[in-house]
Amino acid sequence: MTIKVLAYLIIPVYTIAFTGGYNWFTTNFSVIGNLMDKKLAFLIWGIVVGLYFYLIYRRLRPLVRLRPLFSRLIPAALALLFCAITTPYLPDEMPLKSFLHIVFAFVSTVLLLIYLAAVVWVRYRLNPVPYRPYLAGLASILVISLVLLAMAGIISSALEIFVTLTTVAMSERLSSRIRREGPWKKAAALWSLTGSRAA
Repeated sequence: MTIKVLAYLIIPVYTIAFTGGYNWFTTNFSVIGNLMDKKLAFLIWGIVVGLYFYLIYRRLRPLVRLRPLFSRLIPAALALLFCAITTPYLPDEMPLKSFLHIVFAFVSTVLLLIYLAAVVWVRYRLNPVPYRPYLAGLASILVISLVLLAMAGIISSALEIFVTLTTVAMSERLSSRIRREGPWKKAAALWSLTGSRAA
């Protein structure tokens, strides 16, 4: 229940409220979050989103055994998200820290998407039909993200809102799907990404 409330109520409402009053195609979370009256709100947003993906990771970890490299992606993504939230984005005053802020935020998102793709791919290899929509969903997120990037010419609030809300919703649906599949599917999930059974 906690995960569903976070995914479908708290995170969407808070994310939209956080960016409210700003042009979604000319600003981004970094710019908004480093305004004096938005610093705390940005920190809270990062904590809430980070907590959500940590809960998803805890739910999926015993159900889908990935190779160690892939299983560490979410902890790494959360660490980078924390670094991004706590690193100032003030390009004129702190260019190096601002550059690092962008790198931390970007890599964090990429690691999250790779983790979700790895989970979906493992389940797809076991049972293709129900997981085909998740592969299509990830592809759609990537394509629409590129369109939003091209439209704005920057990593905009519109792009960040879209990626946040779609990955949050997909993660909840994916984890709920895997949990519903029962003990035999849980046992079958002990496969590596190469297709061989885990020890």
